[in-house]
Amino acid sequence: MKILALTATIAGITLSLASPSAAAEDCKLTISNMNWASAEVLAALDKIIMEEGFGCEARIVPGDTVPTFTSMAEKAQPDVAPEFWASQFRDQLDKAVDEGRIVVGASSLSDGGEEGWWIPEYFAKEHPEIQSVSDALAHPELFPAPEDPSKGAVYGCPSGWACQITTSQLFKATKAADKGFVLVDTGSAAGLDGSITKAYENKKPWLGYYWAPTAILGKYPMKKLEIKGEFDQKTWDSCNSVIDCPDPKVMPWPKSPVVTIMTPSLSEAPKAVQDYFNNRAWDNATVNQLLAWKEDNQATGEDAAYYFLENNPDVWTKWVSKDVAEKVKNAL
Repeated sequence: MKILALTATIAGITLSLASPSAAAEDCKLTISNMNWASAEVLAALDKIIMEEGFGCEARIVPGDTVPTFTSMAEKAQPDVAPEFWASQFRDQLDKAVDEGRIVVGASSLSDGGEEGWWIPEYFAKEHPEIQSVSDALAHPELFPAPEDPSKGAVYGCPSGWACQITTSQLFKATKAADKGFVLVDTGSAAGLDGSITKAYENKKPWLGYYWAPTAILGKYPMKKLEIKGEFDQKTWDSCNSVIDCPDPKVMPWPKSPVVTIMTPSLSEAPKAVQDYFNNRAWDNATVNQLLAWKEDNQATGEDAAYYFLENNPDVWTKWVSKDVAEKVKNAL
């Protein structure tokens, strides 16, 4: 896939950072603040590092996946979208890259976006025999449904989300109903989160869909179950993600490439700034914990960015030169 190959090539660039004073001469950029928590924090983090470390003039602008991508590809604005989930835009992104309208930088999430069926970590320790979805579905008695304890429960994705289809299709593909399970409609993200919170508070079993990075997985450690089956993009697109397809296959969710995308205008910025966006990445465990702190403290994205800078220098100082790192530290 072009996206991943290009990202890997760019992310492999050796850091060669110029001084921040050089950056200040002609460094002005706009950064898209997407409307979900991890992207909000990353946009704020980039703004702080650009301003305090590189001496740039950075401005946050509102964004969302489709309008931001369209605006960047057609109008070359904003300059940077720090966290772009590329799975649903493979063809469009590849075309924009080929035509020189978009540049792909670092893999924002080094693990990629993760989806799957999970169980609580405490339950996994009590039942080490359950390593996969098929292991769990062999024991409906371990996951009693709230409405009918004689059945096992799989908690589904919120109504109206794309993952509601892929979850129900996996439920169908694994013949979970024949094995004594029901698919629980959680109704909303709050309903799904609430089911996990309730299970954790009472140390009860839980089996269902979730994704990372998220605050919930930062608060409540979960084990993602293996899904035995080989991923096939054609079958995924034509059946596993189509609600009426009668014959979905057992296969894992694809790991979503989550990348930083930029407009070509960023090539006019100092090389140190370009190198930053070509190398800056963090893993899901780090983001999960940070989002949990943000939620617990009802903090803004900017608050969370400053908290991260103060408490995780071992992560972010690898993205910049020592000179830039010292400037950022002095600004905290």
